Amino acid sequence: MTRSSRRLVGLVAAATVASTLAACGGGDSGGGGGGSEENEASDVGITEDTIRIGAHYPLTGVAAPGYSEIPTGVQAYFDYVNANGGVNGRQIEWIYRDDAYNPTNTSQVVNQLVLEDEVFAIMGGLGTPTHNAVTDFLNSEGVPDLFVASGSRLWDDVEEKPTTFGWQPDYEIEGKIIGQYVAENFPDAKVGLFLQGDDFGEDGAAGAKQYLEDQIVAEETYVPGNTDVRPQISALQAAGADLVLGFNVPSYTALSQLTALQLGYDPQWFYSNVGSDPALVGSLLARFSEGAVSDASLLDGVLTTEYIPTVDTPDNPWIQLYQRVWEESGQEGELTNYRAYGMSQAYTMVQALQAAGQNPTRDDLVAAVEQAGADWEGPGFAPFRYSEDRHAGYSGMLVSRIAGQGSEELTPVLVTDNGDAEIEEYDGEAATPPESGIPDEEPVN
Repeated sequence: MTRSSRRLVGLVAAATVASTLAACGGGDSGGGGGGSEENEASDVGITEDTIRIGAHYPLTGVAAPGYSEIPTGVQAYFDYVNANGGVNGRQIEWIYRDDAYNPTNTSQVVNQLVLEDEVFAIMGGLGTPTHNAVTDFLNSEGVPDLFVASGSRLWDDVEEKPTTFGWQPDYEIEGKIIGQYVAENFPDAKVGLFLQGDDFGEDGAAGAKQYLEDQIVAEETYVPGNTDVRPQISALQAAGADLVLGFNVPSYTALSQLTALQLGYDPQWFYSNVGSDPALVGSLLARFSEGAVSDASLLDGVLTTEYIPTVDTPDNPWIQLYQRVWEESGQEGELTNYRAYGMSQAYTMVQALQAAGQNPTRDDLVAAVEQAGADWEGPGFAPFRYSEDRHAGYSGMLVSRIAGQGSEELTPVLVTDNGDAEIEEYDGEAATPPESGIPDEEPVN
């Protein structure tokens, strides 16, 4: 199925029609680098045969659970594309390094990726504080900084960060969608906010407050790294909050649940997408409780949001593709939501590389996202917001309720933008992957 012709911004420029073979593995499509019919070493990180892409992730440390699985999903999808001819006949080389979710480490490893590994682009760098430590460097070097794995609004700053692009829905629009849902379905609730003490919590709260200002009775923040959240949860309980919105990472979902259990506090919980993966939170609950809580049953009935398919929907065509790709990769472990997230980002990256043309420069890649990205069809439930004036990612999501290891949808896909933009039901159709599992894109002239 194709999406509705309604798009937020951007049109694909007229281009030569390319077959799937030409777009994915052939060598005669036009585009960047002057439209030569032969592959050339067109820029840093591009040879006749390879494209080198880099990233940073917390492979070790407190943020490693879950997040360390993302690059394995990326690797699986890039390997799949490479096995089917690569992009314009080039193989994707994927280099990712461990920053342990420490901004100082991030600066070191990204310097290494750019100056020593000489990557063509950075893709999916994870974390708000970590990636914010390197955006100035990447932009000063002219390195495409694509699809940051964070919902901060920091990545949508064309003037100051012209090579940086977000990918997932930002925390403000998620907060708006959550806030509207609560206002409409729990109009009498006394709402408490449980927030990570940075842009994540601030942006999420700002969106929610547009709809819930009069219902909020308490607002509590935690400092990442401080695992004692009893003061915050006790304060929410004392304020009489009977519905708590959590803009927090998975470990703090587990900590907040265990602390509430100890206090005999049982509000309706509503966690942002970031902190609500049942499988991961279940494993963290078991670990933090030393086995007293053995699974994610505490999350039954918890509300959350979704913007890409999840592994609890095995009939979804994207999950079927990702399952096949994962099994063919030969890597250890199962397909998880974090690996599916990585594959989804990798799919978008292939679209960007294809749109940049046969012999792209770094500038070609940035221009391709700006000019073509709003019309890309992929696993996301809503369109991207890319244009020459916007570097914001997905425009919406739906609300769901956790049930066991899965979830049930409570709303249609809802789309909005920052500020006072209205929330509307998305009227497009869900995209399905091409039969090949590889996007078929025309290059931007």
